[in-house]
Amino acid sequence: MVARDRRARLALRIAVGVAVVLVVAVVAGALVQWFRPLTPPTLRGLAASARIPGNAARMPWPAAGEAALSVRGLGSLGQDRDSRPVPIGVLSGVLTAYVVLKDHPLSIGGDGGPTIAVTPRTLAAYRAGSVADEPEVPVSTGERLTELDAIEGLLVDSGSDMATLLADWDAGSTSAFVTRMHETALSLGLRQTRITAPSGPDAVLSTPGDLIRLAEAAMRIPVFEEVASLGDVDLPEAGLEYNPNFVLHENGVIGIEAGSDTTTNGCYLFAAEKTVSGRTVTLFGAVLGQTGPTGPDTAAVDAGEALMKAGLAELGDFPVFQAGRVVGRLFTRWGASTPVRVPRTVEVPAWPGLSLRVTARLATLTVPVPAGTRVGRLEILEGSREIEAPLQTTAPLRGPSRIWRLTR
Repeated sequence: MVARDRRARLALRIAVGVAVVLVVAVVAGALVQWFRPLTPPTLRGLAASARIPGNAARMPWPAAGEAALSVRGLGSLGQDRDSRPVPIGVLSGVLTAYVVLKDHPLSIGGDGGPTIAVTPRTLAAYRAGSVADEPEVPVSTGERLTELDAIEGLLVDSGSDMATLLADWDAGSTSAFVTRMHETALSLGLRQTRITAPSGPDAVLSTPGDLIRLAEAAMRIPVFEEVASLGDVDLPEAGLEYNPNFVLHENGVIGIEAGSDTTTNGCYLFAAEKTVSGRTVTLFGAVLGQTGPTGPDTAAVDAGEALMKAGLAELGDFPVFQAGRVVGRLFTRWGASTPVRVPRTVEVPAWPGLSLRVTARLATLTVPVPAGTRVGRLEILEGSREIEAPLQTTAPLRGPSRIWRLTR
């Protein structure tokens, strides 16, 4: 009898213990489920791209030669016969100046930099170029120029002898400097550029597209930009020399270089600015191989100016998304959803027909989410430029039910 009672009490204790364990397990599981982080909502239905309405106007490409237009940070406005490298003549000075200024930086408002002695090789280059009727900066035996003098003579007066002077000073020899030019061209992505010498009619072969990439990089150097914008320079031996870029400072033109020689005919590499809704937009263009009754220099600048005016006319502020535009929908694991909109009009500097990439970045959200809550941002990728706009719910996003939360 006693043994039977003991067994009954033991069985009861075991049953109670199991029940307690089960209750604790259920409660613990419920607590874990209740407090386990919710899976964040996801945005669906957002288009990966947006397009500015309309079509870009046809550019007035020159009848002969090669040409290209591009807007810094936005992309290409087009090109014409831009696939085959051709001689670029005096425009090779842009690459020479870029290499030298990267190796030996100068500051705006500072002195002219180190002095460089005119060498016999520089004199020989000057005399040979003069005989061949190529652009040169007059120099004399024993003359000394500052680095800035040489850069100005190279870019403003298109002096090929200045390229020789700077190449020998920078790298110790022409061949060593050509290696530096090759390395720089590769680092800038100038895949269609071929280099055999710092200057000369056939020294550098390139395309308008490569020249534009080079110009964009060079114009980020403040001293280069300042020199490229000069209408004239006063050099020690040569005196006052004028820039053949005769439209400089007209219609927003800020540089870069124009010139010609016996092989390339007229060449023009230019940059022009336009203010769009308080933001400065820079247009770059290049034309090569130009001829005309008024001379190759004038023909090249005239062709470039026509392209520049047409390109700037296309640039403006265009709406990508109007205020209130629904761009997608937030979805949750528990079945709730709400439309997401752009609360204000998003405008970008662009031209008709330009395609833009669109992505979104959601904030960390705590549900429920009231209507009108900012839930993240829209990122509009326009070339290398990113423009942001807020994303907002148009209706409440409810949280999960108790049953869903406990049984998920």
